[in-house]
Amino acid sequence: MPDSSPRRLPRGRYALAREEVERIQRSRLCAAMAEVMAEKGYVATSVADVLRRSGVSRQSFYQVFDSKIDCFMAAFDTAGDLLMRRLLEMVGADEHGVPGPEATGDPLDRFERAFTAYLEALAIELPYTRLFLIEVYAAGPAAIRRRSELQAAITDGFADLMGVTGDAGRFTCQMIVAATSTLVTRAVADNDIEGLRAIGPRVIDHVRTLWQAGAFGSVADRPGPS
Repeated sequence: MPDSSPRRLPRGRYALAREEVERIQRSRLCAAMAEVMAEKGYVATSVADVLRRSGVSRQSFYQVFDSKIDCFMAAFDTAGDLLMRRLLEMVGADEHGVPGPEATGDPLDRFERAFTAYLEALAIELPYTRLFLIEVYAAGPAAIRRRSELQAAITDGFADLMGVTGDAGRFTCQMIVAATSTLVTRAVADNDIEGLRAIGPRVIDHVRTLWQAGAFGSVADRPGPS
């Protein structure tokens, strides 16, 4: 069985630069925050729990973060970054969202790839997913605002992916993103990975039906009738 205990950072002449040490500690603390909260929930998770899981000292914690909520917000941002990175990779876009050759073609095909990537990212990063979808509501108004901002960014990305140009179509995208959030939250709360992945085909089929019915309004690259 592999050793899962945290490794100490090197000291002496080969010691890492202070900035690199803080980056590693921040990463460990964010991962520990997500993992402990997946087990205990935000309210029951203490800084001491995070320190034990991460192997980082209390002094080092407060050199990186001001408080438990500060660490939570950093972990939340990490969750968002992980999700967006996986989505961009799967739809063939670079880190700035600029599409590559494989990202062209039928908007519905692009959506299917992106939505499948979204569900897979949620399944792979389950502790961060629980933080992003569930524990955020226990962390207070600032965390909920950050959640709303990220959801708005996902909506904008969805609309751009589909080539939607009108307000009616963007509202359709907003409703789909909101409904998807509700659907996946139940599966995540139950730690039901297969149930999470099973949401994909039904949502994809429904989006195709909405597209064919014209619910996305004016779009930049709607394919002609087949």
